[in-house]
Amino acid sequence: MNQIGFLLDGASAPAASGNTFDRIDPVTGQTATRAPAAAVADAEAAVASAARAFAEWSQMGPGARRAILMKAADVMDARAADFIAAAVAETGATGPWIGFNVMLAAGMIREAAAMTTQIGGEIIPSDKPGTLAMGLAKPKGVCLGIAPWNAPVILGTRAVAMPLACGNTVVLKASEMCPATQRLIGECFVEAGLPKGALNVITNAPADASAVVEALIAHPAVKHVNFTGSSAVGRIIGRLAGENLKPSLLELGGKAPLIVLDDADLDGAVNAAIFGAFMNQGQICMSTERIIVDARVADAFVEKLAARAAALPAGDPRGHVVLGALVTEAAAEKMDALIADAKAKGARLVAGGTRQGAIHSATLLDGVKAGMRIYAEESFGPVKSIIRVNGDEEALAVANDTEYGLSGAIFSRDIPRAMALANRLETGICHINGPTVADEPQMPFGGVKASGYGRFGGRAAIAEFTDLRWITVEDPQQHYPF
Repeated sequence: MNQIGFLLDGASAPAASGNTFDRIDPVTGQTATRAPAAAVADAEAAVASAARAFAEWSQMGPGARRAILMKAADVMDARAADFIAAAVAETGATGPWIGFNVMLAAGMIREAAAMTTQIGGEIIPSDKPGTLAMGLAKPKGVCLGIAPWNAPVILGTRAVAMPLACGNTVVLKASEMCPATQRLIGECFVEAGLPKGALNVITNAPADASAVVEALIAHPAVKHVNFTGSSAVGRIIGRLAGENLKPSLLELGGKAPLIVLDDADLDGAVNAAIFGAFMNQGQICMSTERIIVDARVADAFVEKLAARAAALPAGDPRGHVVLGALVTEAAAEKMDALIADAKAKGARLVAGGTRQGAIHSATLLDGVKAGMRIYAEESFGPVKSIIRVNGDEEALAVANDTEYGLSGAIFSRDIPRAMALANRLETGICHINGPTVADEPQMPFGGVKASGYGRFGGRAAIAEFTDLRWITVEDPQQHYPF
């Protein structure tokens, strides 16, 4: 069992009450981590620490901030084995997935480091004679990051790296599902020399989440909120932020379509669908949820896809498998319910459909239609729908027939044809002849509709984590009308 404390003022600390909670390994049923259970007082202490650190960190030059961030990325790379051990036990994910998390997260820190000298402004022409007018990007203050468990290192790091690069200080509220994994992120920054309090990491028991989050958002020193998670919780976060007049960046759920047109490279589309649908057991916000295929090529495509899915090994993530465990057995039980509902309404099971505890096989349902739960609900697991359509317009209509709008993909050999559809697809992200699952630190990442608003990544994130201030230098002897 891994026993941890908060990361507070650069050191380990218990909850003020002494209370703890346990995170259970979804495969073994044993306690993976015992973590402090924050109450409102602990949340307020973390914000107060970050507020104290703001003066030093925000005034540090970009070169000094960049050096610390670059070192933190190196520390993260060096501690990959620690991240893998913690996250496999806490989330049931496979070692390769967590290893990829560490690699990409370290890249995100390096990209954030590169942005420290890009946080500038502009000279704006003024109609007032003798006036120099400027728009300057300045750090906001204390930023709150709320991270999920499904890509624990990537999304925990994304919640803090650009805010820090922009000169803000941060409180990271780690997921209840992976407290040790996300505390390690903070340790990397502390080891790199981040001033104490510039990043604090707190954990809470699931039952206390609402009170802790409300206190964090309401705290007067918190100036910005970023949240990655479900759309249902995102609506609550957005409401709380709005009530407290705090700007927020929300990256929420998805129901990503992969459209296969009648001229697609079918083998390429199958490769992308297998990867996008089943990486991390389908527990990624941009996982391929709906495979929309033109009826003229559907039989050949489904035959190839089903054969590939049926061959994917699933089991204990400590073994040589592609699919590890879902985060809880309850999540795996939801897969059974989605399959039963679809089959009862006419869908055909063409691959998978088996489960052992929290481990579920790669599963495909052909002939999915509106009215089935899996048509509209985000499965967030390895059960995926195949929807047959007639022509491009029906494919687009089905793809847009969802409350979500995060990622999407289109396969066609005719790029202008694919671009025409991409321009009408209601998603924040679209990949032509690539999978729905993709991320790069410098890209503007985010969705539309119920998938949220705002953008992580590169220059787009500077606008999210700074305030644009209008500053002038004027002639003290200028004329006034009275």
